[in-house]
Amino acid sequence: MKLRNLFAVVMLSGVFSLLSASLFVAMDAVDVAFTEAAVGAGISTVLMLGTMAITRQEEKPAQHSRALPFLVVLVTGGALLYGTADLPPFGALDTPVQQHVAPEYIERTPTEIDVPNIVTAILASYRGYDTLGEVVVIFTAGIAVIVLLHGSSRPRRREEDEEAES
Repeated sequence: MKLRNLFAVVMLSGVFSLLSASLFVAMDAVDVAFTEAAVGAGISTVLMLGTMAITRQEEKPAQHSRALPFLVVLVTGGALLYGTADLPPFGALDTPVQQHVAPEYIERTPTEIDVPNIVTAILASYRGYDTLGEVVVIFTAGIAVIVLLHGSSRPRRREEDEEAES
């Protein structure tokens, strides 16, 4: 099934992100759920709707060959598969990530923080300032995009003055 109505596509994408966020909450990954709700269901939906306000409501039919995009996908997929061939097996205990700070976090989190999800405990407590910084960056980017979209929808006075003079 293909949808050509872009509003329906944006709404379905937002609903999917919101359902994904609730799934992450059910898995006790509230940090990931918060990010998915804020970025996926929130900012992305607002930006897409803002973009639709200054563009078309319906998708144009494709006028080009599908061979080039298909070739790009194949080359990118091949590069990704080639790049992941040297990775260690998933969950291997002798990888650098498992040897550095992970054992200490796993050992200290239940007694120091008492949060059932270790990832949430790390992001909310041990790396709280870093997480706050990331939230500030996302918020600032969202405000900047809203200001840019608002500025582009406003008619320019110089153009109006030049048209009035002619």
